[in-house]
Amino acid sequence: MTTFDSTKTELGKLLEEVVEGKIQLPDFQRGWVWDDEHIRSLLVSIARSFPIGAVMLLESGGDARFQVRPVEGVTLAKNTKPERLILDGQQRLTSLTQVLKLVEPVTTRDEKKREIKRHYYFSIEKGLAGPTTLEDAIVAVSEDRILRANFGRDIALDLSTVDKEYQSFHFPCDQILNSDVWEEGLNAAYPDRFSQYMQFRRLVLNAFRSYLVPVIELKKETSKEAVCLVFEKGEHRRRAAFGVRAGHGHLCR
Repeated sequence: MTTFDSTKTELGKLLEEVVEGKIQLPDFQRGWVWDDEHIRSLLVSIARSFPIGAVMLLESGGDARFQVRPVEGVTLAKNTKPERLILDGQQRLTSLTQVLKLVEPVTTRDEKKREIKRHYYFSIEKGLAGPTTLEDAIVAVSEDRILRANFGRDIALDLSTVDKEYQSFHFPCDQILNSDVWEEGLNAAYPDRFSQYMQFRRLVLNAFRSYLVPVIELKKETSKEAVCLVFEKGEHRRRAAFGVRAGHGHLCR
């Protein structure tokens, strides 16, 4: 009997299920914080329609029962029961949920591995310059939505209000999957810029909205031993990618 299904799911639908609590984490999954460089690279890959790897989920309700928790940053009503659990793809789904679905700042790390909080934007003008410039088009600003220079003494970019976003022509990534309200405001305040923005929407935003994520779903009949094996293989791969010594999660002890 086949114990898994393989399909592709729209990125927006997958993240909506994370926010609704239909997709959650088993409690044995360690908390991960992706650094700023990895988050930028992930956004560029999707904007260019490059593959970001498959996500592996486990259907709830089988013999392999675990305590569960929401993805970091997501707030759920008490006792919200998931339909599926994340076995592999936690870092990608967590980062994308925080960047694209939540208005709160994204928890990440700088080049010195210090934990920081950032909001992500696209410079619309740089985004229109071509796919090879998309990495330069992504801007990360602090919790107050201000980018500072000269050791914090100077303001390099102020995005602290929606009107300042319009003025500087920077698009907030938390509006990528549903930009209707933002677009209406831009068109009302700066109608002369709207056609240029629409070109940006076609070239960049639509890539996110049409992006399909490969999803492997283990059926609920999958044994706990098989789930353990799948998870530990993924854990070893993740730790190797981050240069961290591999270890065993308490699931299999």
